[in-house]
Amino acid sequence: MTDMLYSENPEWKDVTPVPQDDGPNPLVPIAYAKDYSDAMDYFRAVTRTNEKSERVLKLIEDIIDRNPAHYTVWNYRQQVLFALNSDLQKEMDFIDEIAGDQIKNYQIWHHRQVIVDRLNDGSRELAFINAILDEDPKNYHGWSYRQWAVKRFGLWEGELEFTNDLLVYDVRNNSAWNYRYYILFNNPQMPSEELIQSEIKFTEKQIILAPNNSSSWSYLKALYEKTNKPLREMETFIQQLVNTNVQSPFLLIAYIDIYEQNAKLEKKVIDPAALEMCKELAEKQDPIRERYWNFRLQILENLNKA
Repeated sequence: MTDMLYSENPEWKDVTPVPQDDGPNPLVPIAYAKDYSDAMDYFRAVTRTNEKSERVLKLIEDIIDRNPAHYTVWNYRQQVLFALNSDLQKEMDFIDEIAGDQIKNYQIWHHRQVIVDRLNDGSRELAFINAILDEDPKNYHGWSYRQWAVKRFGLWEGELEFTNDLLVYDVRNNSAWNYRYYILFNNPQMPSEELIQSEIKFTEKQIILAPNNSSSWSYLKALYEKTNKPLREMETFIQQLVNTNVQSPFLLIAYIDIYEQNAKLEKKVIDPAALEMCKELAEKQDPIRERYWNFRLQILENLNKA
């Protein structure tokens, strides 16, 4: 960040700054810092003349240092970089340098994606994302970007094992569960039946460790639904939990899903136990979602009228 105002810098004397136009009577004008306002006046000027030069890159870097979420500035930086045929590996170094303090800034992630796509080289990406996720294991931008990078550069190998480590550390990491599903079913090489069964067993083990964790239950149900397996195949596992006195509302929820699917597939009256389970959840085990369970009860009762 430069200490000298651009309006005082002789290197910029050939540029006429363009002040921000808030209209004649702005209701609540933003009190920008003087140095930021000065830099933006010169940024407007160079975009108006379509100047693309090294000094513009430095100007943009200065503005980013003051306001890293300024999308327009990032977008123009890309245009300048490409117009100058700049060394994009150096730009990657620049992103690496500032990303640690801006890991939840969408603009930085998008800029990196644009640069990496232009380079057509994803060799740095998994290590970069790993460093971010080590600091913030549920960083939405990191996981979203990882999906893009893996698909864009075919980096599927080893990604299931990567989520293993994260789930060992925190079985409630919903981001890791979601990513695991993405890897399993978006890989061009579709999972074999052996792999699906392995995933079911893996998930059951995680449920035993944390039976009140909604993420693993959701993942287990998704495995059955995605592979068109009837949910009643879950009953043996659920009964094992019941027999070992596991207490969890997700046991009832799983049974409700099974009974509902059975009734629809077999076109028969739903098992009355499902109705009682909805009441149990609404009144005792999950009262914070009482209105949902009463709604779900109504849906199940309507099945019997169909």
